[in-house]
Amino acid sequence: MTMLAGRCHCGAVQYAVAAADVLHHALCHCADCRRHAGAPVVGWAMVPAGRLTVQGTPKVYASSAHGRRSFCAECGTSLFYVNEAMLPGMVDIQTGTLDDAALLPPGAQIQVAERLPWMATLHTLPEFQRYPG
Repeated sequence: MTMLAGRCHCGAVQYAVAAADVLHHALCHCADCRRHAGAPVVGWAMVPAGRLTVQGTPKVYASSAHGRRSFCAECGTSLFYVNEAMLPGMVDIQTGTLDDAALLPPGAQIQVAERLPWMATLHTLPEFQRYPG
């Protein structure tokens, strides 16, 4: 059984879940996710809450009437999203925090109605293996 492990930037909060427990992995383009993560797109893997093990205590922020976003109080890394009204018993894991994010390729893009227009041509930009000098 393949396990997916992840953590915040400083390591104060760590988590693990079996890859088989991931219901789906989607890249979200909504403005709310962008604002919270400070990124143009955010990867989310949905798992049953009871299957996720967490070490450390993330801080919880009520980002909407039902949405709860968890992050590390020490370093600020965004980690989890829960919305019991819309997705009872589920938790979304921010997949950029996985130790090996390549193990879980996304299967869909969601909230594309809010996608930044320039994301559609991202593949046309010059690429550099490291920061250009």
